[in-house]
Amino acid sequence: MADQVMQDQLMGARGEIGGQMQLMWELIKAPVIVPLVRLGVYICLTMSLMLFMERLYMGVVIILVKLFWKKPEKRYRWEPVPDDIELGSSNFPCVLVQIPMYNEKEVYKISIGAACNLSWPVDRLVIQVLDDSTDPAIKDMVELECQRWAGKGLNIRYQIRENRVGYKAGALKEGLKRSYVKDCEYVAIFDADFRPEPDYLRRAIPFLMHNPDIALIQARWRFVNSDECLMTRMQEMSLDYHFTVEQEVGSATHAFFGFNGTAGVWRIAAINEAGGWKDRTTVEDMDLAVRASLRGWKFVYLGDLQVKSELPSTFKAFRFQQHRWSCGPANLFRKMVMEIVKNKNVKFWKKLYVIYSFFLVRKIVAHMVTFFFYCVVLPLTILIPEVEVPLWGSVYIPSIITILNSVGTPRSIHLLFYWILFENVMSLHRTKATLIGLLEAGRVNEWVVTEKLGDALKNKANTIDKPNSIKVATKKPRSKLIERMNFLELGFGVFLFICGCFDFIHGKYSYYIYLFLQSITFFMVGFGYIGTILP
Repeated sequence: MADQVMQDQLMGARGEIGGQMQLMWELIKAPVIVPLVRLGVYICLTMSLMLFMERLYMGVVIILVKLFWKKPEKRYRWEPVPDDIELGSSNFPCVLVQIPMYNEKEVYKISIGAACNLSWPVDRLVIQVLDDSTDPAIKDMVELECQRWAGKGLNIRYQIRENRVGYKAGALKEGLKRSYVKDCEYVAIFDADFRPEPDYLRRAIPFLMHNPDIALIQARWRFVNSDECLMTRMQEMSLDYHFTVEQEVGSATHAFFGFNGTAGVWRIAAINEAGGWKDRTTVEDMDLAVRASLRGWKFVYLGDLQVKSELPSTFKAFRFQQHRWSCGPANLFRKMVMEIVKNKNVKFWKKLYVIYSFFLVRKIVAHMVTFFFYCVVLPLTILIPEVEVPLWGSVYIPSIITILNSVGTPRSIHLLFYWILFENVMSLHRTKATLIGLLEAGRVNEWVVTEKLGDALKNKANTIDKPNSIKVATKKPRSKLIERMNFLELGFGVFLFICGCFDFIHGKYSYYIYLFLQSITFFMVGFGYIGTILP
């Protein structure tokens, strides 16, 4: 009898607490929560319209470029460098090739071999391997490979530094200070996993030789491991749009785009005039490009000049890469926006393009609206039915943006819907990194070298625990399941699943279909299975 009384009292207390919480919720819901969510909807709709107009603009321009614009060889002066027996190699300019490396055990032979096989007179080519490796064994292997090619008559130099100040920017800057570089007019830069074709220089250098106002020639990336798993296919879709549309539009309209950090050839005089390499952000390549552009230099993108490279094939490597690629531009925007505004060397429309289109919409708004709208605000409106999102904002505009984004990789059109879900997951990390860059928070200068597997892609089981990351793991060993788990993604997966269940019971627009699929994608990434699914 006493036990029954205690149970009744306990139930009554729980009911009273629940009633009080419900009352508190009702008290703050109307005056606080509803206005905040409605404000979030308005802000997200505004950002969606900004992104929609940007994508529509680029879609129209790229159609005009493909139909009516002349190819770069016709827009600019271009003549092949002739092989003259009488003149020998004297009519070829001296070119420096820089290959920055950091513990690149799996790919160093591939990149060095590709550079040494470039079709260019040996006495007019200097190959510089900038090795910042911390593993002595790897440093010895890279040095021996350089000596092997030097024995074949190549002018290849192996350079190391006492410290890694400035990371990649610091290595490139130190490389240009060497005395044997003073006669070089141009510098081609290739990351350790990039493999240029032998005719690369012969196709790119003539643009710089015959057009003194051009500072940069950028080639397109192609990916040797895009079919490895579903995650690499998703990356290929995003990067193909970047090269097919964004780089092409920037080159054709304003002769400006962001240097991709590799597979490009710079005029050394332009680098020096722009102030050289700077390590103030994690996007030293974009930093240099913006500063050179503000000096009036022009850039040319060659979509048919392609260089093979490798995509990150583990989610951890991809996540670190995306952090750097999202945090760096936001931080650079913070540092340079007023410098761009005050610049008097470029026209108003180009400044507007750089500030609004290049930085604000593509590097900041695109990440934030994807995450906040589709993963936070829209699900919240389901829990708070007093706030509604118009169908044009939740369905029509996103559908058009998605279709416009699909033009880069037609072969993956059947993966388009899943690509949207995966991009929404990645927007979580990109938004976090963007905010870190804008606010200059703790991880603003974090640099983790992207893991490269090279030939080991064929046998990933033998490539575990390679020393190719600046950030050294110091945590205790954990089980494989725990090691794979990403708790932030799992948390959002739970949140979206709850919203989906609520919409299934009470909703009227059938958003639960999207919410369940999006929650499944968050769970797949959260449990670490995204990199194991075949496309």
